[in-house]
Amino acid sequence: MSNLREECGVFGVFAPDTTDVASDVYYGLYALQHRGQESCGIVVNDDGIFRRHKDLGLVNDVFDKAVMELLGRGNIAVGHVRYGTTGATDRHNTQPIVVNHSKGRMALAHNGNIVNSFELRTELENGGSIFHTTSDTEVISYLITKERLRVPSIEQAVSAAMLRIRGAYSLVIMSPAKLIAVRDSNGFRPLCYGKTPDGRYIVASETCALDAVGAALERDLEPGEIIVFDKNGVRCIRDHCGTAKPTLCVFEYIYFARPDSVVDGVCVHDARVRAGEFLAEEHPVEADIVIGVPDSGLDAAVGYSQASGIPYSIGFIKNKYIGRTFISPGQSSREDKVKIKLNPIPSVVKGKRVVLIDDSMVRGTTSKRIVHLLREAGAREVHVRFAAPPFISPCYYGTDIDSKDMLIACHHSLTEIAQIIGADTLGFLSIEHVRMLAGAGKGYCAACFDECYPTVIPQDTRKSRFEQKISDAHD
Repeated sequence: MSNLREECGVFGVFAPDTTDVASDVYYGLYALQHRGQESCGIVVNDDGIFRRHKDLGLVNDVFDKAVMELLGRGNIAVGHVRYGTTGATDRHNTQPIVVNHSKGRMALAHNGNIVNSFELRTELENGGSIFHTTSDTEVISYLITKERLRVPSIEQAVSAAMLRIRGAYSLVIMSPAKLIAVRDSNGFRPLCYGKTPDGRYIVASETCALDAVGAALERDLEPGEIIVFDKNGVRCIRDHCGTAKPTLCVFEYIYFARPDSVVDGVCVHDARVRAGEFLAEEHPVEADIVIGVPDSGLDAAVGYSQASGIPYSIGFIKNKYIGRTFISPGQSSREDKVKIKLNPIPSVVKGKRVVLIDDSMVRGTTSKRIVHLLREAGAREVHVRFAAPPFISPCYYGTDIDSKDMLIACHHSLTEIAQIIGADTLGFLSIEHVRMLAGAGKGYCAACFDECYPTVIPQDTRKSRFEQKISDAHD
């Protein structure tokens, strides 16, 4: 129920023989639907012939039986689910992007956000490149294509392009003969690969997508690593590994990833339970019951209950047939969806002192409505706890927080926030404990909580910067 907008999800498959790879991608994207509900796409490679389909909407709406038959069989395929943090909601911005050039074809899907995309795009445009989208993914594809025209292999082109790109990018790339997986040198976004019993290699943003197609996890990609899958097997290129400090987005553990996924060796469910345990330690309270906000607050609520000894119960019923509230384009629409998405169980909360656990708070409007629902259902007290620190700064690596304007913690004290949302008490997880969710010794990006950015900050931070650039050129 957070106001945050999602990441994106990428998926790829390389099969030793021609088979129904489109179905693999379909089921993989379905498992990754939580990472992007704006648009989706699949490209299938059948002996060098690329067949593709992409559109706005959810996976099961975009890919019906007729479309799947049209995509047909092949031995390589890539797919993508999108929520765009750069570029408008437009069919032209759907992925994967397909590029044709003198040395062949390429399809590319991207999860993340590059911080120097505006400068790179300007340079490419000045050099004659013509852009068809307003996403930074097309910038990446053009850089790789430009390098491919001067080097003998696509993996060398990818490696050369990585020298120019700054920021977050987990990529799956398909050529007529190869599937390539790429993770940026900071490792901002997760990326892993696995193998099926019949020898298909699967690349995915999360392990839950490997499970969906019966693939066993081999390992996560290292930050900066390039892995090539082709008829000769698997090759790893580590030229960019160790060139930057690993800084996985800690919000993958708090909210983005599915709880049944394992990210960089750590079970997401376990990390969220640990967050709840830390919350109970930091912000204890006398109460009768602990409940979580479905779905991303449930694991932390279990942890809070276990650590505090306060009984856990299901306090809300969630309508499974409505998307996450942040998909709504306007605030009033978002608040309307809260009303029909969650319904409290009166017999659970009536007359009780309730501890309400949620993953995070951005604007505070959703939290205010949820507290109000509990009051209406008869809760005597509502003590709100968040399994993340307060958001105090924008994110430039793929999370849709591009300004401090809408961040409630930038404009109000904790006491004021509690009053605004109607909570009896309020507690946030500390920055010290959020860095310990997946254990000690790991590097994370928590810049949205502490303003310690691991890369340079982009010059133009507007989500619509490319659209504005085009508009200004027409003035």
